[in-house]
Amino acid sequence: MASYFEEHNCEPGRGGALLELARTLLSGQQLDLGLVDFSDWDERLPPPAARHAVLSLPTVRVTPAQAAKGLKCPVCLLEFEQDEGARKMPCEHLFHSGCILPWLGKTNSCPLCRHELPTDNQEYEEYKKDKVRRQQREHRLECLHGAMYT
Repeated sequence: MASYFEEHNCEPGRGGALLELARTLLSGQQLDLGLVDFSDWDERLPPPAARHAVLSLPTVRVTPAQAAKGLKCPVCLLEFEQDEGARKMPCEHLFHSGCILPWLGKTNSCPLCRHELPTDNQEYEEYKKDKVRRQQREHRLECLHGAMYT
């Protein structure tokens, strides 16, 4: 049987690894994921929000002014009704309970601004602390570097 490239008279180029992955998956062969690092949080979806953080989100009533402006839930894009209950995130964004609660059950951030709620995942919480420390260190180095030339 001729290969795809022989059939189409072309050379394998960019995406060769992707084609190889597709062939492996279609053939039903076992994948060796030994070199994949699943602990890299920069490449993964953050874990769900902590239950206590989700339960502590206040339910607020939509004001007549907000309803008159046509305030919408950012997830379902339906307008809020006057005096309707909405869940308020710490970043001040409002959502229907039925929209934001399933979202926070999958990831810990606001769908609009990515403000993060705490999680129950200790590994991820440690990653966040390390990330802040790295950013602070980089900022201090930039300030030190800038002070050398002023």
